[in-house]
Amino acid sequence: MIVLLTLLSALAVLLFVGVLAFYLWRISTLLMAIGGAPTSYLAKLRLGLRAIETETGHLGGQVERLNGRLASLAQALQAVDHHLVATIEAVKRQEGQP
Repeated sequence: MIVLLTLLSALAVLLFVGVLAFYLWRISTLLMAIGGAPTSYLAKLRLGLRAIETETGHLGGQVERLNGRLASLAQALQAVDHHLVATIEAVKRQEGQP
């Protein structure tokens, strides 16, 4: 009886390992189709992303300069806004409005 249970357990383990190996092989073949070859979709995507990175690599310094200029422009526009509010209040006082 113990020998039979041992053989059944060993057979169950071998069956489990066989099924596991089969499905890992299937997953591997699917992954190779997606990204394993130089002509795969993943390789093409990587190539396109690399091209975008190369083409936009110089924008970092320009964006920092642009942000600095936009910050100074924002301060100037706030000053203009303050002067316009003061002008509108002065006109209202001249016309006698509250």
